[in-house]
Amino acid sequence: MLVSNQIVQNAFLSDGEDALEAEPGIGTTSGSGTVSGSGSESESQKTQKSYIKWVDFNVPYEAMYKAMKLDINSQDKPVKLNWIEMLAYLAAKNGGNFKGYKDKQLDDLAEILSSGKTMEELTQNLKYYPYYLEAYSAVLSGFVGEYEIEVPDKNAEGGKRWERRYGLKAFSPIAKNFPYSHYDDFGNSRTYGFKRVHLGNDLMGQVGTPIIAVEGGVVEAMGWNQYGGWRIGIRSHDSKRYYYYAHLRKNFPYRKDLKVGSVVKAGDVIGYMGRSGYSREENVNNIRQPHLHFGMQLIFDESQKEGKNEIWIDVYQIVRLLNRNRSEVVKNPETKDYYRVYDFRDSSELSKPSTPPDDALIDEDIFDDIFDTGVIDEGVPEDCPADGI
Repeated sequence: MLVSNQIVQNAFLSDGEDALEAEPGIGTTSGSGTVSGSGSESESQKTQKSYIKWVDFNVPYEAMYKAMKLDINSQDKPVKLNWIEMLAYLAAKNGGNFKGYKDKQLDDLAEILSSGKTMEELTQNLKYYPYYLEAYSAVLSGFVGEYEIEVPDKNAEGGKRWERRYGLKAFSPIAKNFPYSHYDDFGNSRTYGFKRVHLGNDLMGQVGTPIIAVEGGVVEAMGWNQYGGWRIGIRSHDSKRYYYYAHLRKNFPYRKDLKVGSVVKAGDVIGYMGRSGYSREENVNNIRQPHLHFGMQLIFDESQKEGKNEIWIDVYQIVRLLNRNRSEVVKNPETKDYYRVYDFRDSSELSKPSTPPDDALIDEDIFDDIFDTGVIDEGVPEDCPADGI
C-alpha cells in the first residue's frame, strides 16, 4: 500500500506520544540514551531512547531477487552494490509502494552508482531513506554475504570439500526435495481462542517434512503453545529477527539434541512438519491440514519482544526468495532424525570481513537454477485456511 509521510513518521512514535522534532518518524520510550533537540532537556528526555515502532514490509520477490543479483554480481567490480540500500532507496522514492516496480528501476540505479555517484549523495534529500534502510536492514541483513559450504567432490576425503562463496546464505524453511505449497495469507482472519489476524505464512506439506533454520541463531523457545502447538523460536545472532516455526509433528516435533539455548546454523534441521495445536492439552493434533506456520518478528528494542508492541511482517515474498536455497538432508535410520548433507559456516559469525576475498566464488548459479519441482507459491489450496495460528 502507499505509505504517506505521516504514516512513516508514526512508525517511530511511542504509544500516546506526539511527534518530536528529531529524526523523521523517531519516537521515544523509557530507557537508556537521549533524544537530542534544542534547548534544555527534562529528566525524562535524558532517559529516553528512540526506535522503530512499525514496519510494513511489502517488497516483492522480483525486486529482492533483482537487487540481490546486482549485489552479488558487483562483488568483483570496483563499485560494490548493497542490495538493502538499493531497496531502501526505491522505497524512499515511491513511499513504500512497489506496485509499479520494474527491474529497470534497479538497473538504472546500479548504473548511476557504478558511474561514481554515492548512495549518500542520492539520498541526501530523501527524508525517509534512513527509516527504510534501518527497517529493511532489520529484515534482510542476515540473508546475503560471504560463507563457506561443503560441496560434493569425489576426489576429496569423505567425498566433500569446503568452498568459499558470496551469495544467498539464508535457507528455505522447507528441506530440499520435499514439496510444499503456499499463498499470501498474512492478515487473514483466525478465530480459535479469540478473533485475530494471521501473522505468518502457512506452508502446506506432509507430516514429517524436515523444517530448516532459515538463519543461524539461538533457540529461545521450545515446547507447547495452545495456538501453535509444538513450536520453536530462534533469535538471530544480531537479535533483530525472531523466527517462529509452529504446528510441528506430534510425538516427534524437534531434532532430538535441541534445547533452549542451543546454537543452530542456517540450513540446520530443527524439527518436523505436523498439525499440532489449537488445544490447551499438550501433544494434540487439532489442525486439519499439515503445515508449517512460519513467522518473522522484528525487534528494535527488547520491549517489543512480547506484548502489544510486537512487529510481525508478511514473509510470503521472503519465502519465495528463500526457495532458491534449500538445504539437502538425509535421515539417520537409527535416531530417525534428519541431518543436513552439506555443512555450512557463516563468515560473519566467524568475525571475518564482509567483503569477499579474491578467491571467494560469486554464487551466480542461483540465478540460472529453476525452482525445485513440487513447490507451488501461487494460488490458494482448496481447504484453506489451514487453521494456522
